Amino acid sequence: MPTTTLFILGASGDLTSRLLLPALAALLQRRPRNVILRGAGTEPWDQTTWQTTVEKAFSEASGALKNVTIGDYMQADVTDAAAVTSLVGTVEHETVLYFALPPAVTEAAITAMAAVTLPTGTVLAMEKPFGADAASAQSLNDKLTALVPEEQIFRIDHFLGRSTLLNLLGVRLANRIWQPVWSADHIEHVLIRFDESLGLENRARYYDHAGAMVDMIQSHLLQVLGLLAMDRPATLNERDLRDEKAEVLRATHVFNDDPVKYSRRARYTAGRVGERMLPAYVDEPGVDAELNTETLAEVTFEVANDRWAGVPFVLRSGKGLHAKCSEVVITFRPVRHLPPGLIGTPTDGGRLRFSLGPDRLQLSLHVTGGDNPFALREEDLVTDLGVGQQRSYEEVIEELLDGNVALSVRADEAEECWRIVQPVRDAWAGGHVPLEEYAAGSTGPEKWPTSSVR
Repeated sequence: MPTTTLFILGASGDLTSRLLLPALAALLQRRPRNVILRGAGTEPWDQTTWQTTVEKAFSEASGALKNVTIGDYMQADVTDAAAVTSLVGTVEHETVLYFALPPAVTEAAITAMAAVTLPTGTVLAMEKPFGADAASAQSLNDKLTALVPEEQIFRIDHFLGRSTLLNLLGVRLANRIWQPVWSADHIEHVLIRFDESLGLENRARYYDHAGAMVDMIQSHLLQVLGLLAMDRPATLNERDLRDEKAEVLRATHVFNDDPVKYSRRARYTAGRVGERMLPAYVDEPGVDAELNTETLAEVTFEVANDRWAGVPFVLRSGKGLHAKCSEVVITFRPVRHLPPGLIGTPTDGGRLRFSLGPDRLQLSLHVTGGDNPFALREEDLVTDLGVGQQRSYEEVIEELLDGNVALSVRADEAEECWRIVQPVRDAWAGGHVPLEEYAAGSTGPEKWPTSSVR
């Protein structure tokens, strides 16, 4: 089996113990491989504390720990050039340097590495967001590519590891029934949404400076749009797949270039979500009400190319809503003509829905039969696509350990995603789009049209 060293910078942080190590454990339980696990962090841990942390994270993955060699832990300030130089001096070939750090600390650590030479083959991996706007993303990318080639940089977006999205590619590319109709000629509009019933969940330090649009739409959901709308790639290797996705993003802009009309924002007030009461967002610990951070955002985009021009792509994400709902909904145009005698007039030509968590594919069709054989009714054909969501982080980490960056975000994609949302950010900052309110546990502001989230 191959052996890879995973060196976690920020090993004593919450991200490592809550997400990274449990995902690695689940991966190694499912697909064994040899991993040497090293760590560096700000906490003054000894080797026993580091080992206990790893073992606890692996406790529910029976047998996975036998594939791990728990290496050293070093206390270090990774933003200090001397400390980073010392750390990098211990890095060997086939090492993944994983920045399990807040974005600003990650950037400072990369800046501190400017004077060091990394061993050939070293992979750099980091979490979103990648920069704070297009200019800072480009600056960060320049620093990264000065250290290692682009094909050794893994900008992690765990949405790209969701099996549902990968199944979406299979449905698109391998079924003649869909391939000919995957364009503006047949598709009326597209909805990509990620609604959560959870509130802030102690994430004010990050979320209150990001909000729903930057947290989800600028990153995850635009990546989904890219996969959904791209042309057929020549292969599924990293260059061809990401070339097609990047081409879509370059063609994407706010619908009609009107961010005031085609964007909405709101934040939740106190309300009941299921069995629990959720306080108003502004009353959550650590929130600064003066920042006017939105907890629900919706923006309509257009992909201005030959395949998609004129089709609205509605991207929506929010917190504190009545139910969790993450899905992609493709609505087809109504048929041009129905023969006289059919009872009922459908408002669309059917819908294809990819639901994430639980992962399923649902096809809504207009059919006849029943008491009146000529009366139209809607029926849903549903198929389960498997566990999906639980494995999204695992799948990304597996690609990372394999050195395959196809499911990561390329430099130009990161920059384009910031470019795409900047007009909306400017309109919101200028107060041109009101910050509305909705009660926690509701579907959103009462005045918002519901047609886009049917």
